[in-house]
Amino acid sequence: MRQQYIEPDNSYYKPSRDPNEGQVMLVVIMTVLFVTLTAVLAVVYFKKNGSGDVVTGVDGSEVSSFISAATPTPTPAPPLETYQNPLLYPARNSVVIDKDAKVVAEADPAARGLVESVTIGGDDTEEYLRAEPIYFTDPINYGKMPGIFTFRGNNFRNCASFGNTEVKEGTVEQTWEFSDIGSKLASTQLFEWKGLRWTGQPLMVQWPDSMKSTMNLKDSAKSKEGLVEVIAAALDGKVYFMDLETGEFTRDPIDVGASVKGTPALDPRGYPLLYVGQTDDNAESGKFGMYIYSLVDGICLYSYEGTEDGAYRSGWHAFDSSPIVSAETDTLIWPCENGLIYTIKLNTVYSEGSSAITINPEVCAYKYIFNDNTASHMGVESSIALYGNYGYFVDNTQNLICLDINAMKMVWCRKLGDDSDITPVIDEEDGVPFVYVGCEVDNQGAVGEYNGAAYVYKFNGLTGEEVWQTSESCYTYNGQTSETDQSGGCFGNPIIGKRSIGNLVIFSYSMTNGLLSGNKLVAYDKTLGTLVWEYKMNIYSYSSPVDIYDSEGNAYIMIGDSIGQIHLIDASNGKRITYIQTARLFKTEGKTSTGVCFEASPVVWGNTAVIGTTSGSIFGIKIA
Repeated sequence: MRQQYIEPDNSYYKPSRDPNEGQVMLVVIMTVLFVTLTAVLAVVYFKKNGSGDVVTGVDGSEVSSFISAATPTPTPAPPLETYQNPLLYPARNSVVIDKDAKVVAEADPAARGLVESVTIGGDDTEEYLRAEPIYFTDPINYGKMPGIFTFRGNNFRNCASFGNTEVKEGTVEQTWEFSDIGSKLASTQLFEWKGLRWTGQPLMVQWPDSMKSTMNLKDSAKSKEGLVEVIAAALDGKVYFMDLETGEFTRDPIDVGASVKGTPALDPRGYPLLYVGQTDDNAESGKFGMYIYSLVDGICLYSYEGTEDGAYRSGWHAFDSSPIVSAETDTLIWPCENGLIYTIKLNTVYSEGSSAITINPEVCAYKYIFNDNTASHMGVESSIALYGNYGYFVDNTQNLICLDINAMKMVWCRKLGDDSDITPVIDEEDGVPFVYVGCEVDNQGAVGEYNGAAYVYKFNGLTGEEVWQTSESCYTYNGQTSETDQSGGCFGNPIIGKRSIGNLVIFSYSMTNGLLSGNKLVAYDKTLGTLVWEYKMNIYSYSSPVDIYDSEGNAYIMIGDSIGQIHLIDASNGKRITYIQTARLFKTEGKTSTGVCFEASPVVWGNTAVIGTTSGSIFGIKIA
């Protein structure tokens, strides 16, 4: 019960009011003062805003003293160039490396006894600093003509599609087949290489007419307006050229003479140069290394084996990695399975429209080893991703490495949970590069079949700090020899979401149901690493998923599996839109899906996808 207030009986002391009454009065007074002051300020402000106080200027004229605070006008994005990929527009990456960023203790190479060295032309050098500094910027700037020039498109390795893909009907249709790919006996003499395998991504380019006229293209290709040429290297030792629209030959194949399993690269400057890496020591010529071809006439301008560079793994010179070109410095960057990272100053001489192109390469090689590494196991199958002068790659001994490509010094390294051959992908957030990578299930058990964890990571690209890590359960089989291994885990490269799915990173896990069974696409929140959605497949896949977008920003994913099925998925929720079973000889009475397997990764141009098979065919796929 509320107590009644009683005024004290004291004639010499004026009794106080009710305490609540004083508080109320104070509130009333403060409110009146606030309203009055606000009104006065408003009158003064609007009076000044209307006419301003008039004062005399230095020249005797009357001027207003009113000061207006300017609102900054955002700098508009430069217009999209005709040769740039609209999926990467506008450029949003500052690509500024914070030199004060401190490498975390867990990523310090010195803690693992790093030994590193540099050779130039086969000779050791004590101190190295590149005369012409390399610095890669936003990936929209990588190419100087329309095209997909390397594995996953650019220096961030984040885009295997060019242009918008308008998905109206939600259908996928096989439209053409290129089926003239042969086979080649492996160096072990135990099996034949055939078709396109991991990574096996085709390249695409739209040459200007001034260049087409100087090339050894077929007349029909030279005269075709808007021709997009598809370039695919195969395990039969040849590089094939075809029309994106029809799948027909655009020029005669280049005969490398040795099996090619990785993805080659085009010169992004618009130079007619093709970089091709050998995958097996099975060349008739006895060579084992990398090759540079002129696309004016198909002639090999240069080859290199790396035998004189003192590699720890000196007997194996496969170049499965897909190289990158620094346009400004005329430098080719190419990791090798001998454990070395090569940078090659090309000294290119070429003018657009010319029928002559020459190079005079100068080779620089970076070598490294840790105290917990076995020298004979060194090697790099993944491709290198580049941010500024920092290059990121994974090696065969479970290391993710950040290399300063100008000083040829290791910045940081992280030991991953297992072997990894996929290519790191870069994504910048608030001016900081982050690197995403995933692992196979390969070294977690003894010989035979077992179940293990396929780890995926997000790292700070400046400090090596692990931001988050998660995993999925996958199956694998460790054989007595590498030829009998059948590994599960991450083989397809991750997707960095764009446009409407810019908050997602999407990984593909192989053999999630059992050995040779099951695949799972998992979308994670980039910031937290938490699961957003997953898409389960009955059949496993080594092929990389590719993200595509319509003009409104809606996102879709296409992925092929190991029995020749192609899935089209809504990337916003992981729901399947449709799928088809592809077939060899699909326009003939001999049509069959037997033996059709996708290990190679697809590329997409507009509404047409191109993907190779292990059976010796390349398919054109229409998305509508």
